[in-house]
Amino acid sequence: MCGIIGYCGEKSAAPIVLEGLKRLEYRGYDSAGIASLCDGRLLMKKDVGKIDEVNQKHNLGSLLGNTAIGHTRWATHGGVTQDNAHPHCDCKREIFVVHNGIIENHQPLRHRLERKYSFVSETDSEVIPHLIREFMDMGSSLEQAVCQAVKELRGSYAILAISASEPQKIVAARKDSPLVVGIGSGESFVASDVLSFLKHTNRVIFVEDGEIVSLNNDKVTIHDGEGRQIPREPQKVDWKWSGATKQGYEFFMRKEIMEQPWAMRCALMQDRGLIMEAAMDILRTRQVVLTGCGTSRHAALIGRYLFSKVGGKFSDVIMGSEFHHFSDSIHKDTLVIAVSQSGETADILEGVKKAKANGATILSIVNVVGSSLARLSDKVVYLNCGPEIGVAATKSFVSELVIFYLLAFAMINQLREGMRAIKSLSLLTRKNLNHNGAISPELAQGLKGKNDFYYIARGINFATAMEAALKAKEIAYVHAEGMPAGELKHGTLALIEQKTPVIAICPADYTFEETMSNVAEAKARGAFIIGVSDRNEESFDEWLKIPTVEEVFYPLVSIVPLQLLAYDLAVAKGLDPDKPRNLAKSVTVK
Repeated sequence: MCGIIGYCGEKSAAPIVLEGLKRLEYRGYDSAGIASLCDGRLLMKKDVGKIDEVNQKHNLGSLLGNTAIGHTRWATHGGVTQDNAHPHCDCKREIFVVHNGIIENHQPLRHRLERKYSFVSETDSEVIPHLIREFMDMGSSLEQAVCQAVKELRGSYAILAISASEPQKIVAARKDSPLVVGIGSGESFVASDVLSFLKHTNRVIFVEDGEIVSLNNDKVTIHDGEGRQIPREPQKVDWKWSGATKQGYEFFMRKEIMEQPWAMRCALMQDRGLIMEAAMDILRTRQVVLTGCGTSRHAALIGRYLFSKVGGKFSDVIMGSEFHHFSDSIHKDTLVIAVSQSGETADILEGVKKAKANGATILSIVNVVGSSLARLSDKVVYLNCGPEIGVAATKSFVSELVIFYLLAFAMINQLREGMRAIKSLSLLTRKNLNHNGAISPELAQGLKGKNDFYYIARGINFATAMEAALKAKEIAYVHAEGMPAGELKHGTLALIEQKTPVIAICPADYTFEETMSNVAEAKARGAFIIGVSDRNEESFDEWLKIPTVEEVFYPLVSIVPLQLLAYDLAVAKGLDPDKPRNLAKSVTVK
């Protein structure tokens, strides 16, 4: 849930690390800090607040030296305080550490180490520099001490450590938290996300669990936990730097919503042989289980409908945080389809590891090349939608849907037809964005005082209602509930009062008549009805028009105006949609 970055090179390190932290701020923005090495001395500045706020107070980029590490935090252990902000150091201030993850056995380690060393924070992370200090006091080098220290840690971690006794060096370690090394010309980077240094280099090495990395300006070495060197050649990532900038939009979320027609076409750029193989695997496998968290789970629910309605194959969806509890029923005759934008979601990785141990085949749908989930999988289909910076997923959702459409049409040997249909839909989506983009801000202004929103739909559109409600919760901080329209009268109708917003996703498909009956029930209780449909109805107080498409494609066009509405509602309330409170983009803790 945190972002970390380190730099070694010939340039001034702190400005580069500060720039990288800003690119990582989607991973956490409770507090931030940087430590640098200069002439054998360690310097540090850190504080609570977003990076720009901390930088305004402390001028983080002014730290001297050619080696630095930085951290942007999303609190898990300990409150949001200056002492709890990273980097953390040992008592002598000769070792500084930044950490992403959770140390599960930090309390017994802390109790042991407190006999020798003084702690100043409430965090689990502070045990790490004291552990390293303990081993260095016994004569170990920084690299040896990190290797010895991580053997005592239980939980997840990506760690960067620097020491005053070994200038021009960063030692890194990883377990169950992402870590990637960047190889530049006379400089090296290490971070939790390639986006942090993509402006400087696209030559990367993905660090695996249990590995220790030592880097300076001209050399990177990787060892396993026993000290054996591991040769690994860097690979290139093909994301463009422009994809990680706002390009004139006020917020990344708006930019990424507007990119969706392009993202849909990029998701079509697949190896057709791979898609056909994956589709045949789905048809042949006795048991197919889809898993995802949040937005990816909603995409998986739509995927389940498509597999059934188009491909005639029954499958089930299990939410990622519960998946590992079902491991007893996962076996060698199971195909697990794991969906994750980042490929680093801890709950998904835990379940996939257990499924793989039981002999299941893993097909993953991810965006980040080389991510942990991708490396665990037997087959990988990439979204190809480029970096998504906004915490609330938008373009990755429609890209995940496109992959599910491709698989479903491939199951009936109509992959080409499906691809042609989605290309046409991408053009309609552009028009949809322009039309509703002009209507949505005014509607949001009228709704900004409301605290309860209900999204209803039926059939394949039900998961769209859940996703739309999630977007409103995430960024507009309202109570929003997505449900099957038929369930409205089984409890929720009691909550409908005068002018309560009820958003009905009711395209003119097989669900229309039944959904409109539920709209009438809500309207009779005084609800303010917002219809999302290609047909206007008298019962709609507001109409968000969508294009008429084939029935199975309505989720692709229905979600667009609802993403815009959530975004405009957040803006109308004066909120930052890119950085919703208490949330982070990549959920790397359970």
